Amino acid sequence: MISNALFDPQSIVVIGGSNDCSKPGGKVLQNILTHHYSGQLYAVNPKETIVQGITCYANCNELPNVDLAIIAIAASFVEETIRIVAMKKKCKAFILFSAGFGETCEEGKALEKRCVAIIEEAGATLIGPNCIGVITEKYKGVFAGPIPAYDIKGCDCVSESGATMVYILEMAIPRGLKFRNIFSIGNSAQIGIEDVLEYWDETYDPKNSSSIKLVYMEKIGNPKRFLKHARSLVNKGCRIAAIKSGSTEAGSRAVSSHTGSLSGSNVAVSALFRKAGVIRCYSREELVYTAAIFTFKPLTGNNIAVITHAGGPGVMLTDELIKGGMNVPALEGTAANKLLSELYAGSSVANPIDFLATGTAKQLGTILDYVEHTFDEIDASVVVFGTTGMWKVDDVYQVLHEKMNSSQKPIFPILPSMIQAADEVSQFHSKGHVNFTDEVSFGYVLSKTYRMSQPFMDPVLPEINVLKIRSLIDSVADGYLNPQQVYELVEAAGIPMARQQIVTTSDETRLVSVAFGFPLVMKVIGPIHKSDIGGVKLNIGNEEEAVNTFYALMKLDQATAVLIQQQLSGTEMFIGASREENFGHVILCGLGGIFIEVFNDISAAISPVGYTEAHSMIRHLKSYPILQGVRGKAGVNEHLFAEAIVTLSALLNAVPEIKELDINPLVGTPDQLVAVDARVLIIR
Repeated sequence: MISNALFDPQSIVVIGGSNDCSKPGGKVLQNILTHHYSGQLYAVNPKETIVQGITCYANCNELPNVDLAIIAIAASFVEETIRIVAMKKKCKAFILFSAGFGETCEEGKALEKRCVAIIEEAGATLIGPNCIGVITEKYKGVFAGPIPAYDIKGCDCVSESGATMVYILEMAIPRGLKFRNIFSIGNSAQIGIEDVLEYWDETYDPKNSSSIKLVYMEKIGNPKRFLKHARSLVNKGCRIAAIKSGSTEAGSRAVSSHTGSLSGSNVAVSALFRKAGVIRCYSREELVYTAAIFTFKPLTGNNIAVITHAGGPGVMLTDELIKGGMNVPALEGTAANKLLSELYAGSSVANPIDFLATGTAKQLGTILDYVEHTFDEIDASVVVFGTTGMWKVDDVYQVLHEKMNSSQKPIFPILPSMIQAADEVSQFHSKGHVNFTDEVSFGYVLSKTYRMSQPFMDPVLPEINVLKIRSLIDSVADGYLNPQQVYELVEAAGIPMARQQIVTTSDETRLVSVAFGFPLVMKVIGPIHKSDIGGVKLNIGNEEEAVNTFYALMKLDQATAVLIQQQLSGTEMFIGASREENFGHVILCGLGGIFIEVFNDISAAISPVGYTEAHSMIRHLKSYPILQGVRGKAGVNEHLFAEAIVTLSALLNAVPEIKELDINPLVGTPDQLVAVDARVLIIR
């Protein structure tokens, strides 16, 4: 638990405090003083006795007891400083600006661990090292700006990168976003993202806490803990947006060099966020726009009215909304005609509603009244309104302000004239509003937030034959299971498999092929990538063809036997799983066969997965219309597909030793779903 001394210290010491405000120790002291910290404030600097008007001590031994220490000195002096202040001065909270720790080298990592050990022995809290500080209602303990005005309902924000935090604020404040507590946690030597989430979760009060949480992270140290507290916060009414950087190999290298930590699997991270109900963002602009949308009540539907006095932005916004799965429905009939009669000639109310560059504030008010009271099919409106500099737009923004306050349907303002309408936008912000500046970015983010589902809770998994499954797994060595073992494992889990049998002679081939009936599939056993070497033969139509195929397959390099299967027809599907370090198993699904590699259309989820989440995975596939059936071709039974995913989750729960599992393909029809081929890798 994070010490309350970090949030409400009665006394603060800046170790390395300076009269030179170009140095971190001078700037943080200036910020604390400028923003009227009311407690006792001290500094430590061997070269000064008074620093910026406050008492300065030559060394830490001379200090009185303090609640919070902000340290801005060279890394080599930090360990002894922490020891004195924590043990002798009873300090319970530390903010460590200094770099030169775990992000640098093994020696730096060792120093970082020793400092944390002292902090924990003292029962204290450490933010940093390699950070820019903390902002709370009581004090502004940062050496970098900008410093937003404190708002009890503003966004809470935590970032592992100090510079990124600064740039987020630079983008957010000019758009009217408000902030509450801000943490720059740097290397997260003791307090990481999960600790901050836990604090937010355990202290959350719907009346007094912020309901918007913003996160920039470069690693997920404990995914299960992240899931627990993020999901809990969302279920309590919070909305969380997060950037997890390091989604490419090169990006991961950059993360490692920045904080000394490695990032998690990109697919696993996205799956974790979806399970927790966290919106994943990929840029500062996307994060800020998402936070701004969070300040509005959630949409009750996806029918949007686009209102503009400039045709181009209206068209681009409409395009982006439609691409994102939103609707911009045509407005027709008596009411639409009546509205049109109240606008200037040449206007259009077809949606987008274009009331021309000469449109007035009164006309905007009329349009918004129609949307609110008459156009029942509309769920929200977006107003794009700027200026060419020919006239002021304060009357328009005043109407926008009034309608936003009185309307039940959300009204999103896109005010692109940040230079020529700077005064009007500033007045708009002073009335408690946020605004957006780019219509395409807004359309993308609005669509994304609307599609985001609530967190998925851990399900009750179906019963499977765990006794038989464990008996099988406990009897095999690490490595790939042979086809018969795979067949027994999948069947025991309750996923139907096509009839199959391994043969090693031509006589066995004759007997099995006749018993199964034709057509058949024959696959070589031995090589891993059968298709690449011609090791899979389809449409075997008679006994002689089966025997000839057996001889041909046995001539392939590394061939040890041949697998004969019933050949099924239908849509080829895929489910699989991979065990990710710290995350557990990630379950995947999509179109099967060769399509999995060609289209890369895959949904992922962190196991365990229940029916609701399984259906969500399926419906998020781009190929979902194919599964429903198109152009007269039968689709796939979605419930059976979801059931296979949930059953796989139960199997993974019973066999944590599974490192990789692929069932590809499952052949699906409206009536059945049958596994045709599978591969299982066991690594204990």
